[in-house]
Amino acid sequence: MVTLEELQVRTLGECAVESPLADYVANRATNKYYVAEDDRVLIDDTISLLRARGDVSLDEIPSFEPGGARQKLFFDPKNVKVGIVTCGGLCPGLNDVIRALVLELNEHYGVTDVTGFRNGYAGLIPGKSPDPISLTPAVVDTITDRGGTFLGSSRGGQSVPQMVDTLVHREINILFVIGGDGSMRGAHEIAEEALSRGLEIAVVGVPKTIDNDIPLIGTSFGFQTSYAKAAESIKGARVEAEAAMGGVGIVKVMGRSAGFIACYSALANHDADFVLIPEVPFSIDGDSGLVASVRKTVTERGSAVIVLAEGAGQELVPASDRTDASGNPILGDFAGHLRAQIARDFADHNQVLNLRFFDPGYMIRSVPADAADSVYCTRLAQAAVHAAMAGRTDMVIGRPRHRFAHVPISAVVKNTHRVNPDGDLWLSVLESTGQPRDML
Repeated sequence: MVTLEELQVRTLGECAVESPLADYVANRATNKYYVAEDDRVLIDDTISLLRARGDVSLDEIPSFEPGGARQKLFFDPKNVKVGIVTCGGLCPGLNDVIRALVLELNEHYGVTDVTGFRNGYAGLIPGKSPDPISLTPAVVDTITDRGGTFLGSSRGGQSVPQMVDTLVHREINILFVIGGDGSMRGAHEIAEEALSRGLEIAVVGVPKTIDNDIPLIGTSFGFQTSYAKAAESIKGARVEAEAAMGGVGIVKVMGRSAGFIACYSALANHDADFVLIPEVPFSIDGDSGLVASVRKTVTERGSAVIVLAEGAGQELVPASDRTDASGNPILGDFAGHLRAQIARDFADHNQVLNLRFFDPGYMIRSVPADAADSVYCTRLAQAAVHAAMAGRTDMVIGRPRHRFAHVPISAVVKNTHRVNPDGDLWLSVLESTGQPRDML
């Protein structure tokens, strides 16, 4: 269980600068907009969870610092220089976050010196990437029309001292990092290096993970767009499978260690007969295994559709000792193994098979955010700017319990958010697909 101490956010110092929000909202009562510094967002959201903690005071219950505008700032907006970097793989909404950061800084706080570092952390190392660019409202005005990231991205770490040297050279006061758990570990190291040098540089993350596998932040941006697009591929697989004799469609979606996209995309249209995720082990052999269950479904219904999270079934194929540029293990080809096993089984039983395989991952990652995700990205970015201007550092913006909150980076990179096999989401998947609870 997370402790209160683990959720304490670092700050660069006392906030003594009056926020320009009073001018921004004209004659409205500004106290309605400011966040109370002594307020907290509770982790526990049920009476039973609170009771399980025993006899503790409110001040001892684990909680988050709320996100939002502060009455007093650490940085004087007139003297602030900002850097923005996007790291790791693509995800819907990256450009929305970039645009919202620039607009919030410029229009609300009057910060006009905003630098976009190109191609991830490589952009903070001189000579490794094209020169940084100046980001203005005019430059970012239409970037949300396209997917991907306007700034470019890259995987892998860079020299932390050199990156901090670049920030010092460019007199950057605030660095916004948009990326996944590996990128957030890099942001943590940058913040640590800056603090060890006594530098007043705020490092604030907007966590990005298409798999929705970062803990303590609620839903990650881009996730809704991703599972909606994945659901379209599942519908296509169903059409293909139903149009052929012995039709079987396999749709491989993102999810190295967490099956949230597989679960949500399957629930979106009820076209899946089987959902395979990393969190729930299964067997493909035997009378109660996956292959036999697929053949039975085709015999009874004429077709079958399988939704496969990319990290599912890894224990059934040879392990790889290779890693990618981010240090993630390169996964074994379970999808290929499954296709071969299904083909062999149908042949052994003299049953017609028309197998279709869909891998829409890169197409899903590269699309623009939908309307709901675009709104979410905007609000996350605005909360990130509020936090940075108030001198918060070494933290990310999240939305646990549907409240924007500040979460220390050290807390979100400690574990991975995963589907609970005994939880209501997986139960909903089983209810929707009708697949055997235990294919063992």
